[in-house]
Amino acid sequence: MSLQYPALCDFLHASVHDRENSPMMRLLSDFSFLTCAALCAQVCKLYRFQTEDQRWLLVREQMSETPLSFSLPKHLLSKLIQEHTDRIQEVKELGDLSPHWDGLRHDVISHCHHLIGCYQETLAELDKLSASLCFKASGSKSDRHLQFVPTNLHSQRMEVTDPDSVWYDVITFGAPADHHQAFKHGGLSRLLSKHTNPSSVFYSQDESSRARELLASVAQLQPLVFGLSEELLSVSLDVNKCDAAFSHQTQQFVHALKDELVRSALLAIHDEYTATCDSSHAHSNGLICENAAANQEGLPSSGQQDSEYDEEEWDRVWANVAKGLNCIIAMVDRLDRPQEVTSPEPPDTNSQNIAVPSAPPASSSSSSCWQEQLLPLVLTLRDCVREAVNKARAAMTFVVLQGALSTTANQGPPHVVQRRHAVFSQALSAVVFGFMLKLHEGLKDQQFLLQLHTVGILVQLEGLLSTYGDELGMLEDMEQSVTDLRGAAFTITEAKTQQPEDLLPTIRGTWFVVEVPLPPETFGLLPRELKDGCLIQVDAVLFNIGINQQQSLAERFGDVSLQDRLNHQSSERLKAYCSSLMDRLPNIDGVQSLPDLLSSLDSSLEARRRKNVEVLWIAATVCRQVNGVRLTSCKSAKDRTAMSVTLEQCLLLQQRHKLSQQSFSSALDSMRRNGCRLDNVQKNVGSRKFAFSSVQLLTFPRLYRPPDGSFG
Repeated sequence: MSLQYPALCDFLHASVHDRENSPMMRLLSDFSFLTCAALCAQVCKLYRFQTEDQRWLLVREQMSETPLSFSLPKHLLSKLIQEHTDRIQEVKELGDLSPHWDGLRHDVISHCHHLIGCYQETLAELDKLSASLCFKASGSKSDRHLQFVPTNLHSQRMEVTDPDSVWYDVITFGAPADHHQAFKHGGLSRLLSKHTNPSSVFYSQDESSRARELLASVAQLQPLVFGLSEELLSVSLDVNKCDAAFSHQTQQFVHALKDELVRSALLAIHDEYTATCDSSHAHSNGLICENAAANQEGLPSSGQQDSEYDEEEWDRVWANVAKGLNCIIAMVDRLDRPQEVTSPEPPDTNSQNIAVPSAPPASSSSSSCWQEQLLPLVLTLRDCVREAVNKARAAMTFVVLQGALSTTANQGPPHVVQRRHAVFSQALSAVVFGFMLKLHEGLKDQQFLLQLHTVGILVQLEGLLSTYGDELGMLEDMEQSVTDLRGAAFTITEAKTQQPEDLLPTIRGTWFVVEVPLPPETFGLLPRELKDGCLIQVDAVLFNIGINQQQSLAERFGDVSLQDRLNHQSSERLKAYCSSLMDRLPNIDGVQSLPDLLSSLDSSLEARRRKNVEVLWIAATVCRQVNGVRLTSCKSAKDRTAMSVTLEQCLLLQQRHKLSQQSFSSALDSMRRNGCRLDNVQKNVGSRKFAFSSVQLLTFPRLYRPPDGSFG
């Protein structure tokens, strides 16, 4: 190496690409098969920088594509197609419904059919692409069939040998946004506020699943109870045996219906009916509630609906079933113990007090006599069962339909939902990529593994978008993707084989559990909680500071309120995550410095300085202190992102490895003039120059300006 200046770069005969027999691939042989399964098309550069104490740092910069760019979106599309197909089937299985509810079902089915058609077309186009494709160039941002694929997704890794080897990772990708639909009407957060039709009642997927199970139980148990009641009346021998089966099935029926979900759904039906009618609101199928409510299957009559709802009504219904059964059991138990009694009183469906009959007189001991005595009790019990079934079926139908609506038609028009899914797919692909690398690095760190199943993983997205023009819409898309990421989780599984395709993550469910496979020998080293499938929750935050000339316009003449709101909200979430970490794992490395860092972040946010990039630096430092996943985005992750990641690398060298102050500027220029990010620019646009003009750079913060000769 030449020693002409302190910050030196060894290009190893220019860039070194990922080829089987290349010298750099032999140099990279320390990477395990797990990492290689997630990395492809690697480009590496070597540097040598001088420290304050006159030592030399050996620095390796590596940029890699990933097969996750396409494999995860394709997997997500398949899951979405299956989810919407299942949803159509589940609402079809609800049977005959009233006109109003049938209209809601039609809304769900139409919405799902539209999305299924779009997603099948997109998946078919992605399947036509080369199986080895790992990269979506910035010029393809608006390609309709690549909506779900993240733009320019790469890992930017830096290995520092000082003297031990330490890795620092940043995932870079174009801001998760739907460039195909563009931003004429804003991004997702604005579109959802206009189009979303939130129901007054929301039911989770678990509640919808339980509702379907209850409907199945009711459908199975009602005919059994009715059949056994007929058998009880018809037999003349072995009455006790028949009574035992009848008692068991009826008790199962009562137990199945004794579910708080049924009672809450009945109350929700009444509340929704009242609220809807009070506002004379037209339902999505065009039926006014006054015209439809009277015919809704299983609902109380109009007289009951107009009166105050009795929250104990459902308790009375299923309690009467149980008490009716007790009356019959008492009658059968006393058939062989004749005594003077009055005629038994049948269950009163309007009262909680049901008389338990005594046995019939001795003269009535014949089969016909006790059948006459049991008949009114059995008929009354069947009436109680029928009433309970009608109410339960209405309640559970309401739950299933509301659950289907909340994830389809109530989320807005299909194009808005499709936009949301596409943006989420882009963000999720990048986060999964980052998590895989973080997990690989931390497999031998017991504190990190404990942190995963105790408090989850922090994901910190750094945005460099302006709050002006189209980029404001991109930021709104990005905001919603981060919100949706908070509903995601990871779980670690044991891989079937060590083949690369079996080491790639898969998705379980839809909103969303990502299964990350590990080879058997590695999986066996995990803590018991992670081996048992403990969910690793994702806590995502987004800090954005616009740095270009458009942000200057926004700050002087436009609106920066979205950026301010996002940064303050993310600061609060970041503090909550750190507080949970300090409370649950107070002895973990790095937590002692968190209070001071968070205080500095608050001070920086309150300063309200223009283009205050210090906010980004502090947030990134906190993320690294808590072993989080770091991601950086601008419009296409090509130019501004390059300035950010090279600056972050030099700051890490200065703060953690004593890079000398004299070497800092030359190291920064060297990485920008000759480093991996220029290779990224070339693979995107075919040029080795950053897309800045001299006039534009005058508006950039000083440390985000590339050296002369590297832009144009």
